[in-house]
Amino acid sequence: MTTKLQVLQRALAAALGEGAAISCALGEVTVVVKAADYAQAMLTLRDDPSLRFEQLLDLCGVDYSTYGEGAWDGLRFACVSHLLSLEHNWRVRVRVFAPDDEMPLLASVTGIWRAANWYEREAFDLFGILFEGHNDLRRILTDYGFIGHPFRKDFPVTGYVEMRYDPEQKRVIYQSVTIEPREVIPRVIREDTYGLK
Repeated sequence: MTTKLQVLQRALAAALGEGAAISCALGEVTVVVKAADYAQAMLTLRDDPSLRFEQLLDLCGVDYSTYGEGAWDGLRFACVSHLLSLEHNWRVRVRVFAPDDEMPLLASVTGIWRAANWYEREAFDLFGILFEGHNDLRRILTDYGFIGHPFRKDFPVTGYVEMRYDPEQKRVIYQSVTIEPREVIPRVIREDTYGLK
């Protein structure tokens, strides 16, 4: 007996060919494509009659630098999308890795799904992933003067700058963070008879 997920996997393999790695785990199908094939693969996923993924549900950035407790040795940045086919009532996850860790660059899919606009801006703002062909790639969640990308694993928890009101200048100013990093160890107090009752 063929399950719906097996039908989806076969349709994906037929439409995308050898350039895509297709896997199924925990009832979800994941397709991993190369950055060079990303835009064409996404267009195929939308337009192929056997697939018809008309809706982009989500698109986000991922930083794999500390994945598996540092055991990860692949590319650092990826973009993960979730697509929905209303016609066939199935979903797929698409993952693409940016080939350059220093300047992560991927094709924009805003021409395929307009909903990708703000998602790609968010991935740029929080992870620093650039989307070639995006016509308005600017910060969406952080301040205009914000330095860095806060969801990167190497971004300091305290940030690089802080904002405060200066009464002498009578305006808000930015300055380097003045918080001293410290390690907080919780204090545990136990009675002598703890656990013996």
